[in-house]
Amino acid sequence: MSDTAASNQTHSKLGDETFMTADDLKAYMQEVEQSKLSKELAAMDRADKAREELVKTLSQPVNLTPERLHEISTNLQTKMRLAAQRGETEIMVMRFPNTLCTDKGRAINNAEEGWPDTLTGRPRQAYELWRDHLRPGHYKLKAMVIDWPNGMPGDIGFFLSWA
Repeated sequence: MSDTAASNQTHSKLGDETFMTADDLKAYMQEVEQSKLSKELAAMDRADKAREELVKTLSQPVNLTPERLHEISTNLQTKMRLAAQRGETEIMVMRFPNTLCTDKGRAINNAEEGWPDTLTGRPRQAYELWRDHLRPGHYKLKAMVIDWPNGMPGDIGFFLSWA
């Protein structure tokens, strides 16, 4: 058998569905990458929609009936007791998007004196609950930016401490 015939025979064996040509493999890799990007974009879109819903929900104050206040208080006491059993002196009691601050968290990030005045919706209510019910018991509330997407301030966390 000549070299050309052997080469053609090898090519036909390598060119069947068992083996891909380099071009086929490149095209396959592009399809896989495109699929990954599509899934990532879809996931990002779902995350953006969920975040919008969260902001919408947290923008609306909760009706603080005596029953609701009792429920919040009981839940918080349980979390604080569990943290104390683990030897911790602080827990995060709330996380929310910085868009619930009128300045997108700038005053919190810079620890400015009037930062509570920038709060809206449920974060404002949470601050007021601390101010009116927990501060007299010597609990401290710390607010800080807790994530930095693309180097910009992101979510805000409220931390209750008893140290």
